[in-house]
Amino acid sequence: MRKLVHVAVLAGAAFAFAATQSVAQSADDFPNRPIRIVVIQAPGSGTDLVARLLAQKMGELWGQQGVVENRQGANGIIGVEAAARAAPDGYTLLYASISALTTNQFIYKKLPYDTLRDFAPITQAVLNSLGAVANPASGLKSLADVVARAKADPGGLSYGSSGIGNQTHQMGVLLSLATNIKMTHVPYRGQTPMLTDVMSGQIPLGFTVTSGVTDLVNSGKLTMLATFGDQRDEQFPNVPTPSELGYKDVVITGWTGLLAPAGTPPAIVNKIYGGMAKVLAMPDVKEAMLKLGTTAKASGSPEDFARHIKAESEKYYPVIKAAGLEGSQ
Repeated sequence: MRKLVHVAVLAGAAFAFAATQSVAQSADDFPNRPIRIVVIQAPGSGTDLVARLLAQKMGELWGQQGVVENRQGANGIIGVEAAARAAPDGYTLLYASISALTTNQFIYKKLPYDTLRDFAPITQAVLNSLGAVANPASGLKSLADVVARAKADPGGLSYGSSGIGNQTHQMGVLLSLATNIKMTHVPYRGQTPMLTDVMSGQIPLGFTVTSGVTDLVNSGKLTMLATFGDQRDEQFPNVPTPSELGYKDVVITGWTGLLAPAGTPPAIVNKIYGGMAKVLAMPDVKEAMLKLGTTAKASGSPEDFARHIKAESEKYYPVIKAAGLEGSQ
């Protein structure tokens, strides 16, 4: 019996050693085929444009194509769930925003994923500025105009967002709470269809990430009323923040990041992190990001990104609760 146990222990040790060698080898060879990046926003959105830039640069770095797959809808749930079910081999990654990764868990009674259980966080990729945009013919020229109109006609002013409970919706909630106004929320299946309706006059106002709207604002198709960071957006230096207008509590900053399905070997996660950190530090990438209205910024490590996701969840839970959105879907 002891001999059998000894043989079993040796066999187990040999298997563990072989598995370790296999992981190390797979990390050394990684990637040897195209990498699929699941993006939770529609083609042409700010998130999509950034993801395509990163995919291109990662492809150049490793000599393997990065393929963007848009899986928008249901406030990011469709894309996140698809990525969570993918093989944990590093060849399917998720590029998702803060809302899908942090606040969805508080809004939906039954969510088909848990961010920190079902994913291996790799790195934050960008910091996103958020802002309020209006149809130029709406008569809304400033955030003060929005507040005045909403006070004069409670519930009569509609605003669009990229989905229930995400940060673009939270901007409307924060502004309403800070100014004691009532507006009617119109959720969309992503940024692109919402902006299309604002430009066509279907709705007068929208809250959005500023990445991807710079050209629309510069061409006069949209009016940027305010940006919601703690300081002015570099792309819109003449546009005030809500804090400058006296609304001190209306500050919100977005981000997007890269994750792999849970179970992806740490050696591969770390290799992807190292490659992405190099890409995000490239001067031409930083410049391209600024033109898209966003800022390239990697996490210090995959572990740092995991801690950041947890901290952001705790930060925005009170906003969801105050808005009455907890368990609303």
